[in-house]
Amino acid sequence: MHPSIQPQRAIRELPDELISQIAAGEVVERPASVVRELVDNALDAGATHITVRLLSGGVRLISVEDNGAGIPADELPIALKRHATSKITNLNELESVGTMGFRGEALAAIHSVSELSLLSRTALQDHAMRLDGRSGELQAAARALGTTVEVKELFYSTPARRKFLKTDATELAHCVEAVRRHALSRPQVGFEIWHDGKLVEQWRSQTGNEELDRRLADVLGADFLKNSVAVQFTQGNLHVFGRAGIPDAARARADHQFLYVNGRFVRDKVVTHAARSAYEDVLHGHRQPVYALYLDMDPTRVDVNVHPTKIELRFRDGREVHQAVHRAVESALAIPRANAAMVQDAGADNANAAASAWRVPAWQQAPMALQGQNVQDLGQIWQKSEGFSTSATDSGEKFHDSPEVHGENQGFTKIGASADASNTAAHQDLNESWPLGKALAQLQGVYILAENKQGLVLVDMHAAHERIVYEQLKLQIDAHQLSSQPLLIPATFPATEQEIATAQASEQVLIDLGIEISLLTAKTLAVRAVPITLSKGDPVALARSVLAELQQHDASTVLQRAQNELLATMACHGAVRANRKLTVEEMNALLRQMEITPRSDQCNHGRPTWRQISLRELDALFMRGR
Repeated sequence: MHPSIQPQRAIRELPDELISQIAAGEVVERPASVVRELVDNALDAGATHITVRLLSGGVRLISVEDNGAGIPADELPIALKRHATSKITNLNELESVGTMGFRGEALAAIHSVSELSLLSRTALQDHAMRLDGRSGELQAAARALGTTVEVKELFYSTPARRKFLKTDATELAHCVEAVRRHALSRPQVGFEIWHDGKLVEQWRSQTGNEELDRRLADVLGADFLKNSVAVQFTQGNLHVFGRAGIPDAARARADHQFLYVNGRFVRDKVVTHAARSAYEDVLHGHRQPVYALYLDMDPTRVDVNVHPTKIELRFRDGREVHQAVHRAVESALAIPRANAAMVQDAGADNANAAASAWRVPAWQQAPMALQGQNVQDLGQIWQKSEGFSTSATDSGEKFHDSPEVHGENQGFTKIGASADASNTAAHQDLNESWPLGKALAQLQGVYILAENKQGLVLVDMHAAHERIVYEQLKLQIDAHQLSSQPLLIPATFPATEQEIATAQASEQVLIDLGIEISLLTAKTLAVRAVPITLSKGDPVALARSVLAELQQHDASTVLQRAQNELLATMACHGAVRANRKLTVEEMNALLRQMEITPRSDQCNHGRPTWRQISLRELDALFMRGR
């Protein structure tokens, strides 16, 4: 026999211990995996307080104590068997899982690679019972209502696995992160983490209407609340809520992105892509947004039985979820932050009135500036900024005589003019409700200085006006159906089988987007029409990008991105340029338009358009009060 040929072995059943250790390789990767599974069980038991105790980063000891319902004494030995669970009993329950755990693998897997013991007491028992996992011995013990699971010497039976663990500090950090993810989804539950006898983290249970915001502030820091906007969106039975960070709070890494589906922390490409695409207009480059988003949906519409760690899932209708998350985050970011801040500053009696005045979606107000205009008039629209005069002496006349400010046009020029026409007392009263305040002066032909209730506002006038013009152009195009431009000579390209299948299956979607793609030969597709606004682009590149996006996501995001790039270029040329002298009424007009323009906090390139300097900050500069 050739030495490289091994003798064939007979097929045999693996012993139960080896089966459990193989399964443990999927479920238990490191101490944090154990912490995650045990906290899952505690939450399923209805616990309102959970304490995690660790030694040596969780390698020597992991103890999870809860005040949940407990496990009856006769069920303790069964709990350590493979595929033993109280969460589901049949296939129907598997398809509508409402608990964190359901596979019945975690305790058995952990037990196979550690020394495990269970201590539990139910409301019907006079005392607790303790089960030693190794010996199977069951004896009476003292404990209040709830369960304690102790896991000692993790991976002692598989030394090779133990060698792959990192330092105690690194493993501790992973364990803390696992509990933190649970804490963000359960504000009504208190959590404690102890390491080597010292309290590492503690998050007290929260109650009331703002329990989630308080928990987010406790776990992620007060700056997260300060630099984020609330997300609230409902589409059918799908509810999206939470908070999305403003573009200024973006990070170099995607380490502050928390996504929950029915209370379960997950990683999902569909939702991640939807959230990131909502930042297309305000976040450029490789910066990563921060957010904590929660999706509540029908459990039958999502499959959580995908991976033993239960961190991955599949949606029955991924496109529906993608659209809902995209719209939820995009509409939250569209509300100018100045208006949101004004609502927070309003008193209890005036809060609702302030909210109704300033939280009306900007896209319902801004289109008034474009009513009666046609797509062919885009040149006239972006040239409206030329109404800004170059001299302070004659700018007022040009401002009022511009044809665009008469009739039913409600653009920013007319708003500013009417505002300054009021008497001084009324003007001062109105100023109280202006989030960006009243214009004071212009600095170096670049910045506008304004005064509001909080202090001083600095505005980059070109960046701000660029965003205003850009959003108005988008609104004008959105008000009309996308028209197609037939190509004189169809653009053909060799297509993959997946691209051909997608083009045929999504024919109507492509037509709605203004794109016509047909099968030319068995392996060739022909682009016969593209949207008029993109007629000067590369039709093949557009077709391929849309088809690739359609395979997983809503193709409109790709088309919108390409269209917006063209509009952003036009807006940049149409915005008021630096070093142009503006009158006070023109500056006020620009501020008022910013307050009703979506995403006016950032320009088209992701730069901020304004900054607030509070009176406290100004006092500190001059050491007032010291």
